[in-house]
Amino acid sequence: MIEFRSVSKEFPDGTLAVDDFSLTLPSHQTTVLVGSSGSGKTTLLRMINRMVDPSSGTIEIDGVDIQTLEPVQLRRGIGYVMQNSGLLPHRTVIDNVATVPLLRGVPKKKARQDALALLDTVGLDRALADRYPSQLSGGQQQRVGVARGLAVNPNILLMDEPFGAVDPIVRAELQQELIRLQSELGKTVVFVTHDIEEAFLLGDQVVILREGGRIAQIGSPAEILANPADEFVASFVGADRGKRALHLERRGGADVLVDSDGRLAGVLTADAGPRPRETEADPSPGSGAPAQGGDPQ
Repeated sequence: MIEFRSVSKEFPDGTLAVDDFSLTLPSHQTTVLVGSSGSGKTTLLRMINRMVDPSSGTIEIDGVDIQTLEPVQLRRGIGYVMQNSGLLPHRTVIDNVATVPLLRGVPKKKARQDALALLDTVGLDRALADRYPSQLSGGQQQRVGVARGLAVNPNILLMDEPFGAVDPIVRAELQQELIRLQSELGKTVVFVTHDIEEAFLLGDQVVILREGGRIAQIGSPAEILANPADEFVASFVGADRGKRALHLERRGGADVLVDSDGRLAGVLTADAGPRPRETEADPSPGSGAPAQGGDPQ
């Protein structure tokens, strides 16, 4: 479990990136931090592995204040996946994946064997093991990045907009791959994105952030859709949504509308009437076009 207690971060130029942030991130679940630029989401993520230290407050992992831990050793025990993969260009795929285990003293033969097994885990052909990052597609590079993040079998996996630099089709594939991996591995995942659709697809717990790391709302996707905390959340949740085929599902104790890709799209109100099997809706706020029998937020 990761716990933030009254954490703030002010940078030397006076920018207050995070202001009095408190949150508990449950173990073995995916918590998504979502917000626009300036919401402090990446700063919060990087404070977990001490790439950034807070100006005040404390962060604990399983009851241990991370300020008492040596930063490099802490980072070697936490998986980290970033946008554009962050692979070392002069090292082959297998050596990129084996980097941290080798730094931790794992024998080279075993580190490489484990790296090959991780290629299987993330859905990459072992034939790619001896290629260099420049010889891979963007989606393949991101899968290698995920494999490297998993290489020390960390309890915590930090993911900083890892799919933001690939095209929409590859992004959808990588999102589904992460869902599969999480169902199999059960890591404590902290995922940062600016995309509410991605947040709702991946998150068990979604944290919507205002500027300066102030929490607008916390909850499951169904809870947030059913009861937006205010106009800011309602607008953020509904931004840039187009028409889509919807059907009704029961999630988190609420009736929610789900599209054909499994993405949450809206919620039915109490006077929704009979349950439709499938309908067309434009769930964007103020559209004046609710789903048949429903009122998506």
